Amino acid sequence: MTRLQILPRVLAAIAMAGAACWIGGFFWFVQVTRRPAEPPPPHVDGIVALTGGAGRVELALHLLATGQADKLLVSGIGGGTEMATLGRLAGIDTAPLAERITLGRYAGSTRGNGLETAAWAAQNRIGSLIVVTAAYHMPRALTELHQAVPDVRLFPLPVYPQAGGRAERGPGLRLEAEEYTKYLLTASGLSVWFPHREAVSAARSSAGGEG
Repeated sequence: MTRLQILPRVLAAIAMAGAACWIGGFFWFVQVTRRPAEPPPPHVDGIVALTGGAGRVELALHLLATGQADKLLVSGIGGGTEMATLGRLAGIDTAPLAERITLGRYAGSTRGNGLETAAWAAQNRIGSLIVVTAAYHMPRALTELHQAVPDVRLFPLPVYPQAGGRAERGPGLRLEAEEYTKYLLTASGLSVWFPHREAVSAARSSAGGEG
């Protein structure tokens, strides 16, 4: 058998092995993201809520209002969203909490969340942090945050689908598969080579518009 005949078989074997590893890792990922999380400590320095899904900001505001942390960063909030609107959605009067809440408008990606959180944590001397995001997003979020704030203790508090309606079925296998692939890219360090939304926003701002 010639080398040209062997090469396709070797490549096929490598592809099959890679697919088997991906599938095995995906099953691990699904189990991890559906496992109940350990409760965070009674009090920490801060909370970061990564926007992009239902229930995240509401949970973070309730934690802040009940005294579980001193400060809250809402990372990646839309430019037109105000604190009072977030309070109405959560059923909380945010006026007494306003000085303890920061609305972060820089982040447009999970990597941006990490950078935004790092700047806020340094400014506010945050040494311990509750991380609030969707359960399926938590592994990638923690990876980015560990890289951005390696000296800050992180306590994950995932948001799970609410009972009743379509949300009870969870994010779906397709979304989980996409998130798992993104997690692999982040954990391997390859994600830094991909373009990020923050760079696009910065380019637009330098061109003369905030949009």
